Amino acid sequence: MTSLSATQLAEIENRHPDVFRRSLLKRYTPLLVALGCLLYVVYCWWFFSIGAVIGGGQWERANLYARQWYSYDLRPTIRFTGTEAKITYPRYSPLGNNPSPEWVNQAGGRVTVDFGSSGSVSADSKRVTVDHRGETLTMVLEPDGAKPQGPMPGWATLREDEVKVDFGFAGEARISPERVSISRRFMGWPNFVFDPNSPFWGKSFSEVAGLITSGERIKPEMSNASLAFDNIWNNSQWQHGDVWTKLLQTIVMAFVGTLFASLVALPLAFMAARNITPNFFANQLTKRFFDFLRSVDMLIWALFFTRAFGPGPLAGISAIFFTDTGTLGKVYSETLENVDDKQREGVRSVGASPVVVQRFGVVPQVLPVFLSQALYFWESNTRSATIIGAVGAGGIGLKLWEAMRTNSNWANVAYMVLLILIVVFIFDNISNALRRRLMDGGNAGH
Repeated sequence: MTSLSATQLAEIENRHPDVFRRSLLKRYTPLLVALGCLLYVVYCWWFFSIGAVIGGGQWERANLYARQWYSYDLRPTIRFTGTEAKITYPRYSPLGNNPSPEWVNQAGGRVTVDFGSSGSVSADSKRVTVDHRGETLTMVLEPDGAKPQGPMPGWATLREDEVKVDFGFAGEARISPERVSISRRFMGWPNFVFDPNSPFWGKSFSEVAGLITSGERIKPEMSNASLAFDNIWNNSQWQHGDVWTKLLQTIVMAFVGTLFASLVALPLAFMAARNITPNFFANQLTKRFFDFLRSVDMLIWALFFTRAFGPGPLAGISAIFFTDTGTLGKVYSETLENVDDKQREGVRSVGASPVVVQRFGVVPQVLPVFLSQALYFWESNTRSATIIGAVGAGGIGLKLWEAMRTNSNWANVAYMVLLILIVVFIFDNISNALRRRLMDGGNAGH
């Protein structure tokens, strides 16, 4: 392998000065771009006070909300009446009307609540004893407050007359002279299938299956299978029927809105394409109409139509229809302006009418692209319909927003979010498969 002489190297450098003798600006452009990006990030960090926002975030509350997505808490209360301690439950407890959980023991005027491996709380009318992973804290109940006996451990906090005991994920207890408020947390979603009002509630899977297949009718007017389905569908805590109906509304909103937008945008796109309709006034009028529809966001259209039609799916369909008519019209018209004119000329050369020229010279070229774009927008609108539903346009978005606004039932929020994710995943795969087949078929046709 021969090496180049100095003269040859100089000759190559003179032949390619742009490579070997670049200007300082060209040589340092990547470094300047990287420095500019870094300065921009620093500016944004300062301008939006990102550090202060992160530092002042209520992360403890966010952690509590996150727990409520996949777990639930039960809130019994130990009340002191005379010389006895009695356990009471909220009116609408997930435990039903006559709760008797195994983690609560009431005997001899004393109540003990078991927090599993995290410890326990035992109380009578005069004294509360807390066992926390091997450590013990005793509190004497006096009229002016709960008085800890001994030093306060790190897992207990004294606030005025109340002592708060933290058991971590297992829950907490708030101890005052009148009561001990318990929050006991468990994994899962309670009463997801049957609520406490159902005759199937509390029964095992085998017991329910036996009643459905061979048991005597619980209600004479309907079979046990129909009764079980009715109890699931009308579950008062999870409202499966309403959630699934709203989910179907969201799917229909996305489909109908996209379908109507595709049908309207198709003829208008032929008017907007310069090579199809050589009329400047018609081209500009149609394109500006598309710009108007696209310039207003779907969410704004949803707010407008919610005021016009009232809350419901019609407002959502109209918002999707208006927005997508503008966007699809623009995409379709630009596709038409880039078709191969040879096919059109071939059809025109045999004396075909203008309509036939478009039908056989243009449509076969653009139809796979049009259908592919419509399918993509249908998939995208399935997600968008959830967002516009939150402003009153109907569907599961409105129900999701109502559940979040109450700030008390995040398990229902998790349920609806999970359903939305599943639907989006399914429709995404269906849309991708159909678009792939369309484009492959279009390529094969060429």
